[in-house]
Formats: sequence, structure tokens, C-alpha cells
Amino acid sequence: MSASGPNPSAPAPTNPAPTNPAPAASTGRAKLILFLTIFVAMLGLSVLFPIFGPLSRKLGLSEWQTGWFSTAYSLMQFVFSPIWGARSEKVGRKPVLVMGLIGFSLSFGLFAVVADLGLRGVLGGTALFGLLVGARFLGGILSSATLPTAQAMMADLTDRGNRAAAMGLIGAAFGLGVIFGPGLGGLLANYGLTVPVYFSAGLGLVTALLARLTLRETRAPGTAPSLRGDRLALLRGPVPVFLIISALFTLASVGMEQTISFYVQDNLNLSLARTPQVVGGMLALFGLISAAVQGGAIRPLAKKVSATALIPVGLVIMGAGMFALSAAGTYWPMVGSLGLIGVGSAVLGPSLSAALSLSVGDDQQGSVAGLNSSALALGRMTGPLIGTGLYQNVTHHAPYLFSGGVLLVLLIVVALARPQIRAPATG
Repeated sequence: MSASGPNPSAPAPTNPAPTNPAPAASTGRAKLILFLTIFVAMLGLSVLFPIFGPLSRKLGLSEWQTGWFSTAYSLMQFVFSPIWGARSEKVGRKPVLVMGLIGFSLSFGLFAVVADLGLRGVLGGTALFGLLVGARFLGGILSSATLPTAQAMMADLTDRGNRAAAMGLIGAAFGLGVIFGPGLGGLLANYGLTVPVYFSAGLGLVTALLARLTLRETRAPGTAPSLRGDRLALLRGPVPVFLIISALFTLASVGMEQTISFYVQDNLNLSLARTPQVVGGMLALFGLISAAVQGGAIRPLAKKVSATALIPVGLVIMGAGMFALSAAGTYWPMVGSLGLIGVGSAVLGPSLSAALSLSVGDDQQGSVAGLNSSALALGRMTGPLIGTGLYQNVTHHAPYLFSGGVLLVLLIVVALARPQIRAPATG
């Protein structure tokens, strides 16, 4: 599941250790705060998954208009993440991280206030839609400083020998956010459809305060090395193939996420009040299965099978889940289909990130991570509009048939490119 955020398994920048390393206890505390920061950011995003559908319908917005909420957010992340990354090199990581958390909170609070005005009839039509999308634009601009900076701080705090474990901690934070977010969103929606949004805003402010008071700076301003590398070299060999798969796999996944609440409500004939609870439970199970596979089965499997060999496995399983979801009309077939999608994405995401990392040398890890972030953002931008557009204008099954078809095409691409991607370099 993409959850409209960065890939937790993406290769980390190869920054050197801080000039004045802190004691182990201090470093451990800093990593814990960063873990909490990432968890809160993912939790805050994923609590919205089960409420976007019913909230939009109660506000009189179409499915396609709802898709713009995620597209606007991802578009701004695509544009501003590199800007905030460069800013953190000039002024230090901590102020950028805290600012991102405060921006996250303010944008969610603004979204909730505007939605409340719409529910009360004070706002409506184009003005309501424009202000809601504007709040998401603002959220994408400001909160795009949070996750990349937290990942960079984690890399600053970790030597190369322990880098994989540290990035695994980031992946665990993402996974836990996806598990608890939808279920919590469904639970809080019992008290009002905007309550989960206010909750996310408050949680962001608490985390910003915690980071401000407890985190130490990990990168003195202006001391980070250049990580430009040879960008033209990255456009040769297997890297472009992996980036295409990464973008389209994300597009397929996000298209499902943005329409699933509509699909469940319409097929199960649920009320607006009941929909968030049912969808939240389904997505919590989806996240649990995905996290269990990524945290358990994928690690021993990756020691025996290469990352490039696991990519088609993930495509097949995830594609089968999408096609099954398109044919599911009752509760348990939907749950089973989402479980298949969760297993497939848990295999595919880490395998793609590992394959990209192994395709370049140590001095190009930051560059390839940036390219992968751009590919993921492109998928997150286009997926919601395509998915909601198909749902509204074609059939309710169309988004999942389309996503399954995209994954099938990617499987063919992998087969055709197999000689090129089979043995990525490890230099």
C-alpha cells in the first residue's frame, strides 16, 4: 500500500556519520523519536482512507473530485521534497523536520475546518471543492519536509553496517501506521466524519513538540557531501526499467486505495455512517498482512532468491488480487482479494527498492533514491484521478481491472527485459 507517502524501503542517502557522534543512549532515543515521527505521519495519512468516500459523498462531491485530494497532495510532494532536502543541508535537519510536522498539522486542521463548514451548509459547490483541494496542496508543500528529512536523520545516526536495520525500522513505522490508521479512522468516524482529520492534526502538533524538545541536530548546516553522482549513467542499464515498474505499480495500488471505500459502500449497500468502520477494518487487515509478509517471510526469502526474481512473483500475486477484487461482490471475497494485494505489494515494494540499490554504486545511492521517490510520486499523482475517473464514468469494477491489466503489462515488461535486469551490479 502506498498510503500517499514515500517508499519505506527506498535506498537511503549514503551520508557519513555525524561529526560528533552522540552516546548510544542518545542515539537510541533519537531513533525512537524518528520512528514515532514516521509512524505518526503515516497514521495521520491512513486514517483518511476509510472516510474520504463517505465524507465526499456527504459533501456532494463526485468520485473524480475526491481523487484530487490525493493527487494535489502528491503533486506538491513531488515538487517540494527535493527543495526541503536541500534546505535541510543548509539550515540543519531538525528545524526542517519540525516545520514539516507543524505544516502537516495545520493543513489537516484547515481541511477539517473547511469540511465542517461544508457539512453545515456554509460552503458548497466550487468554493468548497477549491478550498479542500487548496488545503491538500498546502499539506503536500509543507509535510513533504517531514518524511525525507526523518529518513536522512536516521541515515545520519547510523553507520553503514547497521544501515539496513535502521531502514527496516522506517519500514516498520510505515507498516504500523498503515495497520492502525484505517481502523482508527473508522472508529473515530463514529463521532463525526471530520473527527479523524482533527485527530491527525492534533497528533502532528504533539509530535512536533516532542521532536523540538528531544531531538538533537544530526547534520551541521552545510556539512553534507554532494550526492549528485552521474545522473546520465543512471538512465542506462536496468534502473529505468525498475523506475517504470515502481511508478506503475504505485499507480495501480493508489487507484485501488482511492476507490475502495466507494466500492465497498456500493456493493454492500452500506450507510454513510457504517462505511468507514467496514472499510477501516478491511484496510487494517490489508496492512497487517502486508506488514507480516514484509517483516517476516520476505527477509528469509530474499536471502535465497534474488530481488529481481521476486519482482515477477509480486506482480503475479498483486495482479491476481486486483482481478479477484473486480469480481468480488460480498464481504469475504473482498477481504480475500485485499489480502492477495497486500501479499503482492509486500513482496514487490522491497524487491524493487533492493534491485534499484544493487544496480548502482555506493556513491549513487542518494541519486537513485531521489529518482525512485519521483517515480513513486508520479504514480501517486495519476493513480487517484485514473481510478476515480474509471469508477465514476465506466463501471465500478473498472479501476481494479485496469490495475490488474497494468500489473500484467509490467509482468510482460519484466520478461522482455530479463537479460538486462537479471544481475544488477553490486559495486
